[in-house]
Amino acid sequence: MKFRGITKRWIFSVASLVLIMIVVACLLVYSLFKDYYYGAAKMKVEGLTSTQLSQTFTLYGADVTGFEGAAREYVENYANKDQIAIWVLDSEGRVVSTSSGFSIREKVDMPDFEAAIKNGRGTADWTGKLPSGEKIMASTTAYYYSNGNLGGGIRFMVSMDEIDRQLQIISVLIIFVALFMYAVFMISGMLFIRSIVNPVKEIGKTAKRIAGGDLNANIDYYPYNDEIGNLCDTINDMADKLSETDRLKNDFISTISHELRTPLTAIKGWGETLIQLEDDPDMTKRGMGIIISEAGRLNDMVEELLDFSRMSSGRMKYKSEKMDYLAELDDAVYSFRERVLKEGIELNYNFPDAPAPGTGDPQRIRQVFINLLDNAIKYNQQGGSVEINAEIIDKTILKIQIADTGVGIKEEDLPHIKEKFYKANNTVRGSGIGLAVCDEIIKHHDGNLEVDSVFGEGTTVTVFLPLDKPKVKEESEVKEENSDEQEN
Repeated sequence: MKFRGITKRWIFSVASLVLIMIVVACLLVYSLFKDYYYGAAKMKVEGLTSTQLSQTFTLYGADVTGFEGAAREYVENYANKDQIAIWVLDSEGRVVSTSSGFSIREKVDMPDFEAAIKNGRGTADWTGKLPSGEKIMASTTAYYYSNGNLGGGIRFMVSMDEIDRQLQIISVLIIFVALFMYAVFMISGMLFIRSIVNPVKEIGKTAKRIAGGDLNANIDYYPYNDEIGNLCDTINDMADKLSETDRLKNDFISTISHELRTPLTAIKGWGETLIQLEDDPDMTKRGMGIIISEAGRLNDMVEELLDFSRMSSGRMKYKSEKMDYLAELDDAVYSFRERVLKEGIELNYNFPDAPAPGTGDPQRIRQVFINLLDNAIKYNQQGGSVEINAEIIDKTILKIQIADTGVGIKEEDLPHIKEKFYKANNTVRGSGIGLAVCDEIIKHHDGNLEVDSVFGEGTTVTVFLPLDKPKVKEESEVKEENSDEQEN
């Protein structure tokens, strides 16, 4: 089985680290058990070399038989012979008596007896194996005569074979538990990694499909509500939005092609007609008027497309100069008077007497007003009306409302009406980018554009623009004006 990517990194980092930690923990637990059992055995044999035992073998003079006799008597009367073995040693280290009753004639290597003689404490411990192969823990106490000569020693021994067998069983249990824990960790870890890797692979495949142009690609249902689930939902949402944007783009291309074809057809048709006319001034004048009108319409569409391109790329340029917003609105309203009369639409315009000073690009502001008025008339019908109301709020904000009695906008279309390429009504001419450009221009002037509509009743567009603060006159200027008034 080959491991790649996240699985490989997890195995060589987390899984390896956990394995090392488990091995260290097993060694530590085994060491604790071993220290406990060996410590208990050591305390057991060392406890027998107590002061009370030493008093039993208090030696006077140099009577060897007295020491050996006392030792044999002690060994014969010792109650725990089945648990602890006792050897009585002479001054040469030979075994003269044992608790088992068997004599040991050969010389036995006893490092603990030699250490007890040499270390100055008179006692020493040793762990090792007897000639028979049995592992023991021994503690030897050396006894001296009152004249300082070595009398011999008493050696207590505990078999470690049983303890070692217990430790082997414990070690096997520790290894089994460790392997079980590591297996559980690995299985749960691999399942967890798989729950991450498989969705990530699916995300990668879907992303490649989307990059390849398949905007209908979606990630299958992911059952967990976590970060990957959020990522799956985000990618699915992105694919849906890209698909919708692609559809809007295609609709835009189709719409703009149709919008361009109409004036071009009129221009071409009247151009061919004028070539064939020999002497008809009225028809020539009419044809040239239509050609000029349609050419202007083409120019407006091209300018709108250029503005949208500049806006999308962040290259929209603005002037910054003092202006009167209401003056720009007046010019826009005036330019539509003939059109509304021609189309049979009533136009009502209400505005305050005070000026509305602001700083920005007058041409762009006028462009916004013209676009909004064009929409109000374009989506209206004969006999309808357009209401334009302008008012100054708290001397700081200009509020302009343009309300029409046209076809209105459906409720589900209203949140998207300012998005690029979006057209709520495809039966009316237009590119679907005019309102997006208007919204961008108003935002650049620190204003806000709101659209409210009732389908079948009409639409109201509200524009809020901040006004420049009136200049505060200096105290000297006020005094100068007052003095001039007094003189007059």
